[in-house]
Amino acid sequence: MKRPIKVLVAKPGLDGHDRGAKIVANALRDAGIEVIYTGLHQTPEMILDAALQEDVDVVSLSILSGAHMTLLPRVRDLMDEKGLDDVPLVGGGIIPEGDVKKLKKMGVSEIFGPGTDTRDIVSYINELFEHRSKKRAG
Repeated sequence: MKRPIKVLVAKPGLDGHDRGAKIVANALRDAGIEVIYTGLHQTPEMILDAALQEDVDVVSLSILSGAHMTLLPRVRDLMDEKGLDDVPLVGGGIIPEGDVKKLKKMGVSEIFGPGTDTRDIVSYINELFEHRSKKRAG
């Protein structure tokens, strides 16, 4: 029996708005995905520690504070340094389109903006996991 996809959902920085992260976490759970929700005010290092400890398949950050150009690249760099370079990093929040393009060039897999249908997020996570599983199987 194959294990469910495991996604870490985190709220980095000083952002105190977690409604969207909780909605996404619930949608992922409803789709049979295991979710580890770290809660508010996580540092990039705390997020990395949780990702390593939980052996997650995807790291997802929700950022509404405007610090996305600092926090997402920092988490991606830490993930790469600690051997999680094959683990996708996705983000969500209010992020300008120009920044989305820059973040993708820095290794962020996808950004989901306000109003994204949670079914689209679930589909994307499932596709990421399927692609990653095939890649590992060789």
